[in-house]
Amino acid sequence: MLTEAQDTEEIIERVAALDIGKTEAVCCTRVPREGSPGRRMQEVGTWPTVTRSLLELSDHLRCLRVTRVVMEATSDYWRPAFYVLEAAGFDVWLVNARDVKHLPGRPKTDKLDAIWLAKIAERQMIRPSFVPPREIRTLRDLTRYRTDLVTARTSEKQRVEKLLEDAQIKVSSVASDIFGPSGRDMLAALIAGERDPKVLAQYARRRLRAKLAALEEAFTGHFTDHHAFLLSKMLGRIDAIDADIAALDARIGAEVAPYAEAITRLSGIPGINPVAARVIIAEIGLDMSRFPTAAHLASWAKFAPGVKESAGKKKGKGSTGHGNSYLARVLGNCASAAGRTDTFLGERYRRIARRRGKKKALVAVGRSLLVVIWHLLSDPDTKFRDLGADFYDTRIDPERRKHNHLRQLEALGYRVTLEPAA
Repeated sequence: MLTEAQDTEEIIERVAALDIGKTEAVCCTRVPREGSPGRRMQEVGTWPTVTRSLLELSDHLRCLRVTRVVMEATSDYWRPAFYVLEAAGFDVWLVNARDVKHLPGRPKTDKLDAIWLAKIAERQMIRPSFVPPREIRTLRDLTRYRTDLVTARTSEKQRVEKLLEDAQIKVSSVASDIFGPSGRDMLAALIAGERDPKVLAQYARRRLRAKLAALEEAFTGHFTDHHAFLLSKMLGRIDAIDADIAALDARIGAEVAPYAEAITRLSGIPGINPVAARVIIAEIGLDMSRFPTAAHLASWAKFAPGVKESAGKKKGKGSTGHGNSYLARVLGNCASAAGRTDTFLGERYRRIARRRGKKKALVAVGRSLLVVIWHLLSDPDTKFRDLGADFYDTRIDPERRKHNHLRQLEALGYRVTLEPAA
């Protein structure tokens, strides 16, 4: 039976497409031909990507009454053109290069790429990528740099541990954190020239003093001036990174002041702390109208399995693919933290981890977090309510739970026969 299709054949009358490189951009503009309905006029030109030339390009497109400008996300080279045209009031679309591949069997040049992009843009055969507003982009730059600094600090701490292993200093096997107050005092003494294990062990504080004998054994090694020089440089880098992270935290705190209410609401979700809430807002923004449903947000973040079907059979491994790495990292950390709580999300993590492994549990709980986040940001009146760790035991129909268990047994090859109730 024929049914009406939901798509519409709408042609964008005045469109421009940019194929952007580091030093220049090829612009293809397509507009209607006056007095000839259905006919198109086309112009292709090359513009340098310096600010003055981009402003001239903006004026030129305004003279042609262009309404939409489309460009590929080429490295970071798209940013200057996008920002200039966005500030000029154009409807700027950033598209994934994978979605606009040039047709096979035809020559590929910058000019032909721009023309092809303009043709598919005017027929609306592509969709724009998510680019947050300027204030969210500013916050995103800060939070991403903070994440990178934390990663760099972790790498430097790992180098310190490797250096100590090289010197046969096994203090990390005794102290859980060698960068705490006790550990830093011990490392500072090593750099200053102290080599006596008994003296070094006396720098232990509080509960670590119960391990003085083990510490003396751990400090018995071959720590030389060479190791001391490298250790001083590594600790200096760690301290410098700590100072930079503290400065970034202060700047981020000032930037997120207008979003204090949203951060408080997100921090009420199990596993999400204020630092994670800041990163989440920086990556997805506050305007959820960009994502019509929570499923759209989960799909954009690649926290939903891909759909690939052929001949009635599902293909592939059901992997989610690669999405926003910064968002995936913080959601994974939040899901892991939620898994240690006595909440619905914690029980969901533990149930899936037992059956399918921790990695799949992280993705599943991460998706649940995105659904909750979408609802909280979409409607300010929505309140988060935990379903409870006993949800699966008390609120799911026992018959449904029994049949699910039977299907799992049958999938494993068991033959199950139900005896009639007495």
